[in-house]
Amino acid sequence: MKARRTPWWQYVAAAVLGLLAGIGLAVYGERSGLSLIGAPWVVAGLLAVLGMIVLVLALQVHKYANTDPKKRPHSFVNPTVAVYTLVLAKALGLAGAALAGWYGGQILMSVGHFEAPFYHDAVIECAVSAVICVADMIIGIIGEWLCQLPPNEGPENPKMKAVSRPRNTAQAYKQ
Repeated sequence: MKARRTPWWQYVAAAVLGLLAGIGLAVYGERSGLSLIGAPWVVAGLLAVLGMIVLVLALQVHKYANTDPKKRPHSFVNPTVAVYTLVLAKALGLAGAALAGWYGGQILMSVGHFEAPFYHDAVIECAVSAVICVADMIIGIIGEWLCQLPPNEGPENPKMKAVSRPRNTAQAYKQ
């Protein structure tokens, strides 16, 4: 299995979709009188903690993958944990982009009513959450990079192509 890096356009698409959804929610709230804008402070705290957990896991996977196998300390990092960390980093990056757009859309639609205490608080909550979501997106992208395996000395390696090798196994056994 070969994991591919998340393309840049997927982050942009997630942010744009989140922005449109946030704008739609704010417009719906103004028309219906049922305001759903803002973000509880618990959400911002949980997003920050989740980003730190993914960063710590990705750093551990990177350290484990880049040390000499003979000198590796005993740790809980194994291939399953490394794959789960990679998936978490990918998910955190895309979710961070989408949520940053979501909160950004709410800010754009609510900044005109900034004088009202409710909108003032909602804009500040959304701004803090949006900054944390952008940080989570960056942590996700960095975490995805940290989970890459170093190149091995296999047949695909450019160094190995320079060395002449027998074409088939019968020739290898004759030598």
